[in-house]
Amino acid sequence: MTTVRRAVLTLPAAALGPDNPLPALRTLDGTPQIDARARADMPREMARQWGYAPLRTVLPAPIRDGYGRERVPTALDALVIENDRLRATVLPGLGGRVHSLHHKPTGRELVHRNPVFQPAAFALNGAWFAGGIEWNIGARGHGTLSCAPLHAATVPAPDGGEMLRLWEWERLRDVPFQVDLWLPEGSDFLRVGVRIRNPHERAVPVYWWSNTAVPEDRRILAPADEAWHHGYDRDLRRVPVPVTDDGTDRTHPLRSALPADYFYELPDRRRRWIAALDDSGAGLVQTSTDLLRGRKLFLWGTARGGRRWQEWLTEPGAPGYAEIQAGLARTQMEHLRLEPGEEFSWLEAYGPLVAEPETVHGEDWAAARASVERRLEEALPRAAVEAAYETWRGTAADAGPIEVLATGSGWGALEVLRGGLELAGTPFPESTLGEEQKPWLELLRTGVLPPLEEGTAPGPSLVADHWRDMLETAPAESHTEYHLGIAQWHAGDLAQAVRSWERGLAAATARWPLLYCLAVADQEGGHPVRAAERFAEAFDDLSRTGLRTGSRSDDGTDGDDRSVAADPAVTAALGRETLAALLAAGRAAAARAVWERLPRAVRARGALRFIEARLLLAEGRRAEARAVFDTGFEVADLREGARILGEVWSALTDEPLPDRYEFRMTP
Repeated sequence: MTTVRRAVLTLPAAALGPDNPLPALRTLDGTPQIDARARADMPREMARQWGYAPLRTVLPAPIRDGYGRERVPTALDALVIENDRLRATVLPGLGGRVHSLHHKPTGRELVHRNPVFQPAAFALNGAWFAGGIEWNIGARGHGTLSCAPLHAATVPAPDGGEMLRLWEWERLRDVPFQVDLWLPEGSDFLRVGVRIRNPHERAVPVYWWSNTAVPEDRRILAPADEAWHHGYDRDLRRVPVPVTDDGTDRTHPLRSALPADYFYELPDRRRRWIAALDDSGAGLVQTSTDLLRGRKLFLWGTARGGRRWQEWLTEPGAPGYAEIQAGLARTQMEHLRLEPGEEFSWLEAYGPLVAEPETVHGEDWAAARASVERRLEEALPRAAVEAAYETWRGTAADAGPIEVLATGSGWGALEVLRGGLELAGTPFPESTLGEEQKPWLELLRTGVLPPLEEGTAPGPSLVADHWRDMLETAPAESHTEYHLGIAQWHAGDLAQAVRSWERGLAAATARWPLLYCLAVADQEGGHPVRAAERFAEAFDDLSRTGLRTGSRSDDGTDGDDRSVAADPAVTAALGRETLAALLAAGRAAAARAVWERLPRAVRARGALRFIEARLLLAEGRRAEARAVFDTGFEVADLREGARILGEVWSALTDEPLPDRYEFRMTP
């Protein structure tokens, strides 16, 4: 009998902390540039989708960087779906991550199960964690919902049993999506039905990749003789599989020195699958209906940087992992066009597979693939996957929830109200609307955005075309101009955004939110000195006005008369940005003045300790800067592949960079 039940998973966990209160105005890296030869090698469909509708920013999503590195035993809400063969543990509050996939007859864990919850800055908007099976939607990278709650409920499964549905409104592309998980009685395979809908009267770009962490001491097999190699040097080239140009077998993650992506070039009519098998020939296989055409291997490599990141994402001594992935396109630099009123839907299946070890680990690549394909067809025929998809889509995908098990955000409810939408199977009830949606609901109903209450920080912005239109016709109050400028900035209307912020500034009581936006605009426009001056002015204004939520230092003391009396999250975020801008502009004395005004507990954070080392170096106090490194610090939200620690270290000494600071992914 298949059941879905609530559970509690206790892990050593770092608290997520508050979201960054500053708007996410920074421009993303964009699509990697490739040379003419690589573009000429691209299939026509890939060339068309390459670079189609890339994101400019991650707005309206918040930056999630409030987490630290201190882990304590923490109870996490979990949902368990199981039959007599398989047990899947899902974390609805953390993006619907499948934390564990346990095969009961053999006692095997089929995925890499992280023994800790440790956020790191890998998602498009920051917080992400390693392990299990994750669902990435929106744009290239780990999705903005990686550490966010999803709606969850039981619904009738295609076979009449229970099914677990996860759903949410994806805000980067303004689309609803659902992930349905079920286990037919007696089956070794977890079925996953996915649907993305476009409820708008315009086409939307769509991205999806399902990522599965697996132990890295496996051989990765897929039905391909070629792959697109993409490294951290941002180069893209077509390479043979399994042995690449330098003679290394890249199907074994531990045989590569440097981290890399391998996007497999799958023949059009071949079954889609990817497997990770150990020395005995046993492991996990993932397969799907044909719409989910892409397959990829990500490996960390054996060099110092990759090893350090593996340690960073888990606990000391834990085994490493690689990722096998499945997506809508060949590569993660592509987006698909979803027409108005249409949907993309498909079925995935995850389960155990055992093949002949001598064959799958042998030198005959064609024989190794054939062995996996034969065993997969015996365990789960391709026709059975297609039939399961048709049954799910025809009888279960639109079924309404029976019992609500978890609640996501209120943004979907707001969009349903605005558009008068009917989304069968994925309700977004008004009861989920909260404080963040309240001012936008007022704008929707009255045409007026409520003014910002004195002593409070602006809430989240909305940037879709329809919200921008409403802001443009609303009364031109300072708070409205702030949000209108953010929507215009996101749309690429940079000059108009600046004009909106400047208009808002003229009438603002608390000027720091608008000054912050103008400072970022100066940075992005190549004016570092003016940007630094505006950051400093914003910090001064925050010091003057404060915020209602925090009149004390975040260490629980009154601090001293130089400390900023403001919400610690705002103080830390704006102080950090101000210091970095002042240092970039060569204003060390001004940076020192800001540093001295930060509360002691903020200055003690790892990211601020690193900025202190940079400040000391700028002041010519090299020995003291070196002492900061020797004492030790951890920048909890260090970005993937960051080189800044090594660059500052090299400015201090010719000694090799200590392992604890080695996060570089390229030589």
